[in-house]
Amino acid sequence: MLRPKVLIVNDHPASLLALESLLTHTAKENGFDIVTAQSGREALRHVLHHQFATILLDISMPEMDGFETAEIIHSHPRSASVPIIFVTAHHDDEMNRLKGYQKGAVDYLFIPVIPQVLQNKVLVFVELAKKNLQLQYQTNQLEELNRDLQVKQMQDLKKINAALEAEIIERRQAEERAHNLATRDALTGLLNRRSLVEHLKEAIARAKRQKKSLAVLFLDMDRFKSINDTLGHDVGDDLLIQVAKRINGAVRGSDIVGRLGGDEFVVLMEGMQSYQDAAVLAKKIVQANTPPCAIGLHSLNTSVSIGISLFPQDGDTVQTLMKNADLAMYHAKQQSRGSVQFFHEELNKRLLERIQLEQEMQYALEKNEFELYYQPKVDILSNQIIGIEALLRWHHPRLGLITGADFISAAADSGQLISIGEWVMNAACEQARHWHDNNSDLGGLPIAINIAIPQVYAGLPSTLHRTLHKYDILPSLIQLEITESLLIRDLEMVTSVLREISESGISIAIDDFGTGYSSLSVLKALPIDILKIDQSFIRDLGKTHSDTTIVAAIINMARALAVRVVAEGVETKEQLAILRSLECDEVQGFYICQPLPADALAQQLLQTTSVCVEQQMNLHSSFCLKHIL
Repeated sequence: MLRPKVLIVNDHPASLLALESLLTHTAKENGFDIVTAQSGREALRHVLHHQFATILLDISMPEMDGFETAEIIHSHPRSASVPIIFVTAHHDDEMNRLKGYQKGAVDYLFIPVIPQVLQNKVLVFVELAKKNLQLQYQTNQLEELNRDLQVKQMQDLKKINAALEAEIIERRQAEERAHNLATRDALTGLLNRRSLVEHLKEAIARAKRQKKSLAVLFLDMDRFKSINDTLGHDVGDDLLIQVAKRINGAVRGSDIVGRLGGDEFVVLMEGMQSYQDAAVLAKKIVQANTPPCAIGLHSLNTSVSIGISLFPQDGDTVQTLMKNADLAMYHAKQQSRGSVQFFHEELNKRLLERIQLEQEMQYALEKNEFELYYQPKVDILSNQIIGIEALLRWHHPRLGLITGADFISAAADSGQLISIGEWVMNAACEQARHWHDNNSDLGGLPIAINIAIPQVYAGLPSTLHRTLHKYDILPSLIQLEITESLLIRDLEMVTSVLREISESGISIAIDDFGTGYSSLSVLKALPIDILKIDQSFIRDLGKTHSDTTIVAAIINMARALAVRVVAEGVETKEQLAILRSLECDEVQGFYICQPLPADALAQQLLQTTSVCVEQQMNLHSSFCLKHIL
């Protein structure tokens, strides 16, 4: 009996050899042959002479790309049903994926290829081809046997017919398995993207004819990338399977559930009476995914964020409804974990504004449009300035001066956060060097720099060491601030990096403390020197008993942990008086001094001989801002 064949098509010899090498051992063990081609034309010649179990087809090839090659292969009767798996490095190109499925692809592989995923996907189609070859071989034998049976006695006919019926049943089962492979997601068993799009098209056509509404719910798992990167793909796959089951258990029997890929799912809801039906369904899905998932020895806390678009008001095509639901989901994730957001036109405007901002940001560093502003931190007992926080500002040519809060999330999404973070680090160290060389009173004060999680993953300790060495700055003159909410997303990884940084002599502060729900055990394990109380608690200090109680509790806890406490966002004399009574260590805010450019801050210190911080604080002594140094 013939052995199944697998065709690999790639115009790059190295990539071709790599894919072939990944499959060579599997081919020997599982009894199939590998055929290679370096172009679409060569692949077509092979297809004319051989029957293939599956084709691994590179998309980006000269002369005849993967899409054109796939279309020609499937246009020929001999090869119309050959499963094609596209290989591409473009993970996020949704239009290319849709185009690929329209050209007949059954799956995608993304570079870099995971060997086990490649081998498993190929083996599914090899085993199916073996079954087909075996069935064809048996069918041929049966046909030959039928010819012989014409001269045999009739009593053998029942036995032969029974065998034939069994073969037919087996063939039908094989066809059903092939259908499932083409329409179902191999991991979760949900509809795959291609099949989901077809269901959406049919549902929209029905809704138009019947003048009814439908909803598209776009689901994305929160923290999945962190879990997948930290605990591995096997745990990530098991988590996806559990979440898929939970979604299936929360929807109605008439709802359609599919997996687009990665951690993205879609629910199609027909038969709606009002938009509230979609909201109720979304809430059920969120609640179903609230309990932790037990996977091996891990108890994983995850959740899903959901965006909803409605037909016909939010779009009348698959592409528009999916895009708008995806956009709504993106805004849901920005609000908080496990949020639900309906699409509205304002989201499109925000998206366009954000895209424009990201494009303008690409040139901001080149045009020197960023600047650091500096805000002093004052010791509440000695009234001395004991540190300065560096705050990023953008002199935007269209919007004027904007703060980091207005564009940092866009920088993160566009992949520019690391380069901007390195600029901040260099600018702050350069300023510290300048103050030191000019014998400024600010020269010996530590400068606090805000960092983000992507910087931690991008080799933060080595970047810091390199920058400090470049400007000949002591580690004690730099503080790093990381927000509590970002810290707890990947605690183990971040703790390891922060410990390495702390051991080098750089102090660590947790910013916006009180909003991230860190436990006491987490704080004990962290190499931290400072807690900065989130200004949302300071804002209503003295107005509500709860905020005063929370601030007092944080100060007492910090004292027990032997770390200093900074109250940021101090804007009134009353807030300062309460913080003094609670024995807070440091204060920072507009009441003390607003953020200023470096020269302006130094100049203000020189000019405040008659305007005293102690007077602002309504105290008895007469220390001026200059003398606080």
